[in-house]
This record gives sequence, C-alpha cells and structure tokens, in this order.
Amino acid sequence: MRITAFTMWPCVGKALLRSHQQHCFLISKAVCAQQLHSRSREFTDSCYDGLYPGHIFTTPIQKALLAVGSGVAALQNPYRHDMVAVLGETTGHLALINLRNRMRNDPEGYTILTERPRIRLSTLDLSKMASLPDGSFGREYLRFLDDNHVTPDTRADVKFVDDEELAYVMQRYREVHDLLHTLLGMPTNMLGEVAVKLFEAAQTGLPMCTLGAVLGPLRLNARRLQKLFTSLGPWALRNGRQAHCVLSIFYERRWDQSLEDLRQELNIEPPPLILSASNKRIT
Repeated sequence: MRITAFTMWPCVGKALLRSHQQHCFLISKAVCAQQLHSRSREFTDSCYDGLYPGHIFTTPIQKALLAVGSGVAALQNPYRHDMVAVLGETTGHLALINLRNRMRNDPEGYTILTERPRIRLSTLDLSKMASLPDGSFGREYLRFLDDNHVTPDTRADVKFVDDEELAYVMQRYREVHDLLHTLLGMPTNMLGEVAVKLFEAAQTGLPMCTLGAVLGPLRLNARRLQKLFTSLGPWALRNGRQAHCVLSIFYERRWDQSLEDLRQELNIEPPPLILSASNKRIT
C-alpha cells in the first residue's frame, strides 16, 4: 500500500490529539489529586494499590508533561498551590535523594525518617503551645499561624513521587515550610515568601524553590525589590547555605525551646528586617 501525505496526516493528527488529551487528563488528574485530602490516611497504611496511600504512578514522559503544564500554570498564578505541588514532585527527584541522605546521616533526622511524624492540627496540642512563654519556638509558631491566618492542614499530600521514603521527605518539607517562616521571621506576603524560597533553594536544591526564588521578584514593586536585593536576598541565600539540614530537626519535640536557641543550633542568623504580615499572602 502506498502511503502519501494525504493518508499520513489523519494518522498524525489522531496521534497528536491523543497526546493532547492525555496531557489534559494528567493535569486535570493532578489538580483533583492535590485537592483530595484525608487526614486519616498515613504513609504506614497497608491498604493501597500504589507505593503509598494516594500514590499515582507516572512514566518519565508523563512526569515531563506534568512538570511543563504545572510550571506554566504556577507561573501564571503563583497562588495555584496545587500546581506548585505537582511541579515540586515531578522535578525534585535528585534533590530529594540528597535530602534523604542528609537526614539518614543525622541521628535526629534518622529518627524522623523512622517515626514519620506529621504536622497537622490533629497532631498539635494548641492549648499547650499557647501556654508556652513568648519567645519559645512553639509559641512563636502559633503566633505565626494566627497572624498570617494559615493552617498546617493546607499542605497537600504527595502523589507523584515514585519512592515511598522520598515521598515522605517531600511531605516533611511541605509541612516544615511554615516552621521555616517562623525560624526566619518571614510573613507569608510575597516579599517574605520570596525570601523563604531563596533560603529553601540554597538549603534543599529543589528546582521548584529555585524557580520561585528567581521568578517571585518579578511580582515585587521597586521598594520591596530594593529590600530583597540589598538585605533579605543575600541574608536568605547565605543562611540557606550555612544552616544545618532543616529537615533533620524533630520540631514537634522542640516547642518549648527558645526560638533564639534553635536558630543558633541551626546556624541561622536573625532576619535583618522585620516584616509585618500582609493581607495578600501565599499559604
């Protein structure tokens, strides 16, 4: 049978259509997956089909499609936390391996990997934290949540990391994010979030953090850009590089420790500027 351009193009068109439909399906699936959350499901649950509860297996090609689609969506709207989450999971494999190894080589980090603690409202003793003295890590973390109107329960479960232990490392990173805001003294407005992303990029090597640190400043006005470039930016990068592994701290056992002492232990300098919480925030 002789194949001509006229007989070939319908086949090519159908293949492209199928590829486009698959891409749209994966992005839609990612959005739905990140929005579905069950507090009762743990990584140790044995009743699941994937590597861990909620796991969605994807091929390298599918991961690439998800990364591109979620990256474009996140660039258009940085408040799309579901897309930011998908981008982090589909691009962070090598960084997660490095973070996991750092945790394994630290006694406290190894304990975290073994016990798999979760930071949720259901796991926090808010009354006890509220009774802690001012300046303690637990009291200042609770103040951060109240001042910025955020909750640890907004952190989506990991779906697309094809390794159970690495998936927990990514989950731990997400749930520690607000604790880093507390340690760094940064609110959840755009300037504070960019400063934290700069710290995280230098500390974790996650491509998602680097992208946020590079593109986040584009949304800042001239006055805030000056603060970022002359003060907050250099401070965040320096401390991200010099700080001990922030995922290797069992924060749930440090609530009564003073914030100042914990900063010294992690080798984190106090912030050079005091920023107030803003109504426009990234949670």
